[in-house]
Amino acid sequence: MRVISTTMKSLIIAGLAAAVACTVATSSATNANVASVTPPVSAPADPAKGTQTAVFSGGCFWGVEAVFEHVKGVVDVRSGYTGGDVKNPSYEQVSGGNTGNAESVLVTFDPTKVTYVQLLGVFFSVAHDPTELNYQGPDHGTQYRSAIWYANDEQKKAALDYIDAITKAKVLDKPIVTEVSPLGKFFEAEAYHQDYLKNHPDEPYIVINDQPKLKALKEKFPNLWKE
Repeated sequence: MRVISTTMKSLIIAGLAAAVACTVATSSATNANVASVTPPVSAPADPAKGTQTAVFSGGCFWGVEAVFEHVKGVVDVRSGYTGGDVKNPSYEQVSGGNTGNAESVLVTFDPTKVTYVQLLGVFFSVAHDPTELNYQGPDHGTQYRSAIWYANDEQKKAALDYIDAITKAKVLDKPIVTEVSPLGKFFEAEAYHQDYLKNHPDEPYIVINDQPKLKALKEKFPNLWKE
């Protein structure tokens, strides 16, 4: 389980066995051929609407945030918390697993450059493993659950259709456990969590769990990759 102290988490990695376990957990998502699934057709973008937002939860928000920051058409990504009953929760509260909130990312994107369905493809194939129930790699608890928080009926339908398409294609070894729920209040996380991978690229946790996600994004979605 990820410890509450960020400094301690960076320093304490449970030996080679844990490192291997983390790598295997990440590989189950990044190596799955989800990216090859032909997704449902998304609605055409309306330039008049400007930017749109999408909210995803997929384990520790550091890696998920970093993945979407490298997607063309994404103009901003914020780490935060949503899905619970506690207002303005702190990192320590959410890490305790008793607030109902999940570590999440708020993605602001230009729908004329990247569609919501394309973001779903990135989310399911490289950002996390959608078959892990209430954990991702070394991080355990409902605060690390897989979830899509839809802002409208269009996003809800797109998410459910995408899950159905992946399931029918049988490209994953286990069932998808991703929660699809309406978006409530999104609470932005503390400043030191924002752009965490960018600011701490060499931390052991980041190197083991999150850098491979960026490599997978670049390999699987070369047309969407941005430096």
